[in-house]
Amino acid sequence: MAMSQKMGLKMGLGMQLRMTPQLQQAIKLLQLSRLELEQEVRKELEDNPVLEEFADGPDDMTNPGVQADANENTEQSAEQQDPQKQDEINWDEYFDATYKPMPNMSGGNEEIMNYENLITTPQSLYDHLMWQMKNSGFSDEEQILAGILIGYVDDDGYITVPIEQIAEEEGVDAENLASVLPYVQEFDPPGVGARDLKECLIIQARHVQEDTKDVVALITNHFKDLEKRNFAGIAKALATSVEDVAEMAKLIYSMDPKPGRAFIQPDTHYVQPDVFVYKVGDEYMVSLNEDGLPRLRISNFYRNLLAGKGQQGETKDFVTKKLQSAVWLIKSIHQRQRTIYKVSESIVKRQREFFDKGPSFLRPMILRDVADDIGMHESTVSRVTTSKYMHTPQGIFELKHFFNSGIGTDDGEALASESVKVKIKELITAENTKDPLSDQQIVEMLKRDGINIARRTVAKYRESLKILPSSRRKKYF
Repeated sequence: MAMSQKMGLKMGLGMQLRMTPQLQQAIKLLQLSRLELEQEVRKELEDNPVLEEFADGPDDMTNPGVQADANENTEQSAEQQDPQKQDEINWDEYFDATYKPMPNMSGGNEEIMNYENLITTPQSLYDHLMWQMKNSGFSDEEQILAGILIGYVDDDGYITVPIEQIAEEEGVDAENLASVLPYVQEFDPPGVGARDLKECLIIQARHVQEDTKDVVALITNHFKDLEKRNFAGIAKALATSVEDVAEMAKLIYSMDPKPGRAFIQPDTHYVQPDVFVYKVGDEYMVSLNEDGLPRLRISNFYRNLLAGKGQQGETKDFVTKKLQSAVWLIKSIHQRQRTIYKVSESIVKRQREFFDKGPSFLRPMILRDVADDIGMHESTVSRVTTSKYMHTPQGIFELKHFFNSGIGTDDGEALASESVKVKIKELITAENTKDPLSDQQIVEMLKRDGINIARRTVAKYRESLKILPSSRRKKYF
């Protein structure tokens, strides 16, 4: 067997970047939203006994080196160390007395009104349909079948699962189930229980009190042309006028394509600005929003416990570990706030025209511009701008809103892509709805303003604004 000797050079000294737990925590805190940060701090307050929250006065957040000062004996008055006294009220007796029946004039008991009963809860689509089913005179068997169908109605009001599959999953006869479906489709809201958009519109047309046979026939036979708003083609096929077709289409377009949506209670998302921008004189001032963020400090009890000479072994190790964790959390929060402030200050400096005149004056700006300005990496700026909001004289905007590419102009300047979108939206808003602007016409109008942009770019921006093409925006009535 041939043997070969190979010499390899192994670098004894290699450069490796190790992500310490502290660094991971700092990066995590940097990209958290304001609400997520509050939740994270609350969790740390529960898990780490060394951390405590305070309301006013000096804190240890400005002194991350509290561990070095652990041997100092900081004395506090007894009043500061003792918890504040509670009001001398027996709350149990108070609530018992409040909710006990009160005697009325006739000698009986009169219950105190429960104001929670006055608060109405929104009815779901399922509950609304089940209530109608129970009051529709169905037999017991029909109620079971109708209840099964109602259970498959989605949030939009449709039954998208095939009847055969529903029957197989529920162990019922498919023909019997299908025979009950038309009755469910007569329920409110009109169009509920449909299996596709076409059927949904037909059901709604039949709900209209006046004679709608022509409308039902129009949906049934010319659905694709209606989608394309090809009124001329429909009029030719029906040997009628475009005006008559447009009049029927007007009724169809007024129908609700998602009838179940009216019963959905949308989640309300409240935005708390991380930064406020105020105009003082001719200058804009940046201020961090600290309201609601817990102010943290190191507990004097555990600081003194660590400084005590009698503490050894596991107790001292536990307190030391928790103290280090608390100090790093406080430092990380301070670093996060400083970074947000620096990024916000740079944005305000570079987007002065936006703050003075509005969204159409937003200038092109990329992450590198701000990163170079504040001496940080682009990835850090990217994390800072995630889920952070700025309250400005022009409204509330996510920090990411201020970063966008540039579009060339005739005068050699660059215009922000967001500003171009604003101009496109303004042009379309002001257009003649009977003769809407095509993408090419928008290109030419922007060119007259010195903005050079391709037609496909206009189409892309229009789609991002959720604006239909000109053929779909045209109105005949």
